[in-house]
Amino acid sequence: MPMPPSSSSALSRLIKKQLQHRPSLPISLTNITLKRFTSTLTCEKNPGGKSPAFIHPAAIVHPNAVLGQGVSIGPFCSVGSTVKLGNACQLYPGSHVFGKSELGDNCILMTGAVVGDELPGSTAIGCNNRIGHHAVVGIRCQDLKYKPGTECFLEVGDNNDIREHTSIHRSSRSCEKTIIGDDNLIMGSCHIAHDCKVGSNNIIANNTLLAGHVVVEDYVHTAGASVVHQFCHIGSFSFIGGGSVVSQDVPKYIMVAGERAELRGLNLEGLRRHGFSSSEMRSLKSAYRKIFMASDGTSGSFEDRLAEVEQHQEWALVPSVCFMVQSIRNSFKEDRRGICKFRSRSSAGSV
Repeated sequence: MPMPPSSSSALSRLIKKQLQHRPSLPISLTNITLKRFTSTLTCEKNPGGKSPAFIHPAAIVHPNAVLGQGVSIGPFCSVGSTVKLGNACQLYPGSHVFGKSELGDNCILMTGAVVGDELPGSTAIGCNNRIGHHAVVGIRCQDLKYKPGTECFLEVGDNNDIREHTSIHRSSRSCEKTIIGDDNLIMGSCHIAHDCKVGSNNIIANNTLLAGHVVVEDYVHTAGASVVHQFCHIGSFSFIGGGSVVSQDVPKYIMVAGERAELRGLNLEGLRRHGFSSSEMRSLKSAYRKIFMASDGTSGSFEDRLAEVEQHQEWALVPSVCFMVQSIRNSFKEDRRGICKFRSRSSAGSV
């Protein structure tokens, strides 16, 4: 039932008086109307009379924000003036979207989640993403080289599950972007720092920490409490053991583990799960043994062994073997960190 005009005016004056004694809100949220606080339910229609957006009266939504069809915004949420929410987005109580941020269709922000920051640049989130409780996505990086006023960017693809207390930061420079691909599971309390490039279909387990400029390819699996040094590359279909500190590159298809991560063989279980054939895995095993498990003095240098694998009559025809060798070679380029340590004899790992 609508409130009498006199009651509504009195409530508006009371709210104005209370707001004078509260800490100041971001500039983008100060120019709001009080109607959201004085109605029992706010239901705003988009142009053309399409499906309405449902906004709780205790939410703060800037009138310039663009809301898609069927958006649901719970109590104590805030949505800034340059925010765009796609169709059917859901903001659970106490979640917030700031700055120039855009969410695609069917995104869900759980309680306490924060997307975007009042910074130059932008945060772009694709469709069907779920951002967990108290996760922080698209805020200022922790790089001391970042200059205030510099544009910084984050792009996130589709179908990602970003779990509770995870932090994902924007880039540190205007010429860079932090990028997350599609279909990733990023578990609780992970950190993805500025300028990282994370591919698709990765499983990043709880408390995994990626420093700045790390590249994670596709179908990578990290176990819990893994730490990856800045500028490292983690190859596709690789596995990082729990509690490992990775300070150099991990080539494709390979498993590493240890306080200072070392090569521990091929990620055979991961390869099986992703449909690699028995013949492919046999070729990869043979090539791995030749490169990393030489047991006599006649096998030549590391470079010689790589070249022998590349020129082998059978292995050279197997794409996955070629990709592994190229991944290793790329890690020794001038701007790269080399690969994780390995032992030259059979103790280097089981395959």
